Amino acid sequence: MDIVHSRCCGLDVHQATVVACVLVSEEGRARPRKEVRTFRTVRCELEELRAWLLEQAVSTVVMEGTGVYWRPVYAVLEGHLDLYVVNARHVRNVPGRKTDVKDSEWLATLLRMGLLRKSFVPCKAIRALRDLTRYRRMLVQSETTEKNRILKVLETAGVKVATFASDVFGVSGMAMLKALASGELPPEQIADLARGRLRQKLADLRLAFDVLIEEHHRILLRDLLERLAQTAKDIARYEELLDTYVAPYEKNLEMLCTIDGIQRRAAIEVFAEVGPDLADFPSDANFAAWTGTCPGKNESAGKAMKARRRRGNPYLQSILVEAALAASRKKATYLRDKYHRLKARRGAMRALFAIAHKLARAVYRVLTTGEPYRDLGPEYLDAKNKDGLVRQLVNRLKRIATLDDVVAHFQPAPIPPPIIPGT
Repeated sequence: MDIVHSRCCGLDVHQATVVACVLVSEEGRARPRKEVRTFRTVRCELEELRAWLLEQAVSTVVMEGTGVYWRPVYAVLEGHLDLYVVNARHVRNVPGRKTDVKDSEWLATLLRMGLLRKSFVPCKAIRALRDLTRYRRMLVQSETTEKNRILKVLETAGVKVATFASDVFGVSGMAMLKALASGELPPEQIADLARGRLRQKLADLRLAFDVLIEEHHRILLRDLLERLAQTAKDIARYEELLDTYVAPYEKNLEMLCTIDGIQRRAAIEVFAEVGPDLADFPSDANFAAWTGTCPGKNESAGKAMKARRRRGNPYLQSILVEAALAASRKKATYLRDKYHRLKARRGAMRALFAIAHKLARAVYRVLTTGEPYRDLGPEYLDAKNKDGLVRQLVNRLKRIATLDDVVAHFQPAPIPPPIIPGT
């Protein structure tokens, strides 16, 4: 095989150490010169690794993208060397004795022959934005968890407020929960804290709070309400911080917000996962495959086998699925029409992932072209297959006409009116 990189290095990265194997091709020698060194993952020794690689005139470095251990190494080497972060599934060695030195040498050998493909790693600014958005998303999930715990405590104590209030955590619900946790008000006064339309259910609310709540339930409720309030404050703080970080990319966010189902918060999360530069993806199909929304492909001997979709980017995938659910509910749109057609044939979840796949391709197009998303309209699919639609409707009319004949045939004869004597 032809040698693509004459001076390269493979890194086997662990939590505490990095094993580096440098391969250098020299004239007159069939095998490359090999040199292996081990460094600790503290910053000073990572800088020694960088200096050694530059001294060896290494141009390209490869490491596996497993866990988070590669990130400090990448941060030190970024900007000085051409870095390859590769999928660990793509570089498995042949069975045999496995050591850190052999793993690093195997990575360097694959890179030397040009057999590796880079994983997508956004720039440093986008990686910082990505960390913030992922943590905010985790806070939102924690907020939902705390709400579920509060509902569990209420049900355990026999407080049936969730039966009568559609939003237990609205303004009225939070006021009543705080009063219940303090234990200072009787049930009828707690119910009187309801506001708006909820006051129409005062009688039911008085019954819901008329329970003998135990002290440990009040303790749990107070602590859970405090944690819920603190989580809400953290979410608000991170949202303000994110608005500061995305200020230079407002134009990109505006383009993303033109897509059905994607609003500002979802646009920020999508942009944090992909960034403004999608040059690493040759087409929207490649980008959709990376997100994990593209259907699987498994064919052998001309037969299509059952295949699962690839895992992809789990964070971006969940955002796109949520956006697909919102897009499927927007009236008079192409995505809504497509969703319901697929849902009738393939089920709700497959239809939802199909819409997420279309959203992924739309994200790629608006970010690469800078043009807003344009909906095809609810009539697009009918116009695309007009002949088939006409044939389907004609067949349906024939079935309806045949059904009317059958119903008329089995319908009982009308009963004549009774004959009244003397008339």
